[in-house]
Amino acid sequence: MKDEGTSIRRHRISLPPPDEDQFYTVYHFNINIDVVFYGRTFKIYDADTFTKNFLKKIGVKLNPPGRCPEDPYMKIRRETLDRMEPLRPYESYDTLKQFLEYDRKVLRFFCLWDDSASMFGDRRELILHYFLCDDTIEIKEVMPPCSGRDATSLFLRRKKLPKYGPPGVYQPGQITDRAVLNVYRGLTGRPADGYLLDKYKLGKVDQEFYKDSDLFIGTTINVWGRKVLLCDCDNFTKTYYKTKYGIENFTSISCKAPPPPKIERKFPPYNGFGSEEDSLRTCIGLVPTPHQRNFKKFMEKNSYGNISNILRFFAKLITHKRVERDRMFVISYFLSDDTISVFEPIERNSGFTGGMFLKRIRVKKPGQEAFKSELSEYIQAEDLYVGARVNVNGYLFHLLNADEYTLRYMEENSDQFPMSSIELVLQKLKEEQSKSRELKQVFRNADPKLTKRVDYNTFRDIMMTLTVGRLLEHEFITLARHYGVPEDTCPDMNILMAQAHKQLKKNTFENFERLIATCVYEDREKKKVLPTKDIRRLCKSFRLPLTDDLLGSILSGFQDSEEQINYELFFSALNWRMNPMPELQAISFTKERCEDVWLGMPSPIPVKYVDYFRLLKDVFGLVEE
Repeated sequence: MKDEGTSIRRHRISLPPPDEDQFYTVYHFNINIDVVFYGRTFKIYDADTFTKNFLKKIGVKLNPPGRCPEDPYMKIRRETLDRMEPLRPYESYDTLKQFLEYDRKVLRFFCLWDDSASMFGDRRELILHYFLCDDTIEIKEVMPPCSGRDATSLFLRRKKLPKYGPPGVYQPGQITDRAVLNVYRGLTGRPADGYLLDKYKLGKVDQEFYKDSDLFIGTTINVWGRKVLLCDCDNFTKTYYKTKYGIENFTSISCKAPPPPKIERKFPPYNGFGSEEDSLRTCIGLVPTPHQRNFKKFMEKNSYGNISNILRFFAKLITHKRVERDRMFVISYFLSDDTISVFEPIERNSGFTGGMFLKRIRVKKPGQEAFKSELSEYIQAEDLYVGARVNVNGYLFHLLNADEYTLRYMEENSDQFPMSSIELVLQKLKEEQSKSRELKQVFRNADPKLTKRVDYNTFRDIMMTLTVGRLLEHEFITLARHYGVPEDTCPDMNILMAQAHKQLKKNTFENFERLIATCVYEDREKKKVLPTKDIRRLCKSFRLPLTDDLLGSILSGFQDSEEQINYELFFSALNWRMNPMPELQAISFTKERCEDVWLGMPSPIPVKYVDYFRLLKDVFGLVEE
């Protein structure tokens, strides 16, 4: 076989004899003709499109295309191979192209073998590798930590995976790519010169192996009798299938096991010994442990400084006994641990000793079974509000009022206490839009002087009559506190002077005559008054032992409209020897009264006056006429 390449280099070629003095031109060429170059005959059986168009343009009539002449050498070689093929045990398998194209290209699938149906079986996560270069499959197992199994390198070694395995046990030589026939010449014992291939392949066992076209997400494959589900694949595998097979849907399937069914744990009923929490702890573990309370809540809601974190309510006992109807109690709710204590203030000649009525404990809600497996429900802070009826261990209490801290705490946490939410209360009032004119007229009749305010009792009666029980007692208090008229908070001058005398007497300050003499010296106009700032300066220069707040309150009480003070009256009033003031008497409390600190009963009304005009404006949008 000769090497291919340029047979005749580019140059002008002369015509065959007898016209060797002339050269070939474009008009000598056509389709399906013979040309002679230097004694060799070449057959032109076809031409490309450009050549055909060019010849047509210059006027050459083209012949129809012919057949390519058969190479005599290749014909002889093919006939020889056909005669030799039955004599040689050889069949060519072209695997080099596939290897060169797909070497180091591997499809990876994430699989799941669910063996939970068998004894001691469970779900196993696998990784399948499909090698495109030779169509072999390798499977590795993802071994989770602390699984209890020995770590193995491979779940299935790299090989071709049959679709219908396990096929059984075959005899040696039964699984082969070709069948070779041994040829003998009778009984001479001399073997034949060659071997023959069995073209009919009688007795050959056909096996189907998994190809890349059989592997998709959601497909279940047979791995030697084990059903393996393909759940997901990597990005290269997705790109391969998208390019070759046009697949777009690669929705993955979760390999995680579904959560096991929750087994309801049943506990024995409470037997009455100890607390319910401690009894429950003995049923949870072999070694009983104490009940762990909410330490974070205890630290956040425990009393510190002037913040008590205690809700105090003034309550009345509801009973059929006439002698006990007038008994009053103080119910304290401790936010740190949800406990309740009940204290009865001591009242002389009442027939009751008073003192601690219920020590600090958690109180169960009424109507619960005493001996049961579940924990009991206890009274929470949300169950306590003004107007509520609370059952404390069989005693029914009616909450009449609350202290200032309790009301303020409930208003600051209105999401927990809806009765203290001004937005919710106003929303209820807006539902009475039809009574807006009537409500305005009633308030106007109650306020003949048009002061735009009424006292609390009148306000409560009017609102209770028109709302017909839609508002609770605590909601009336919320409205009154929000729209209440601020009171004058200036302290009594007698109290201020008593406090000043106490401090001056304690420090034995008696230099009042010099102070008056100094004021007379600075009073050039002899009006017996000096500006307030000069009096303050003189008090500081003489080191008057009074605090700035106390001194400022007393000065503001003595100054006139022009901010001037009569110094003789001022210092004469401070002279604790010449004008003594009675000392303040502190209220003494017995030990029983101090068990639960409540310094006196709260005021029966939250505010004295309520600005009803601002309320009507916010609720109904009424304006002043």
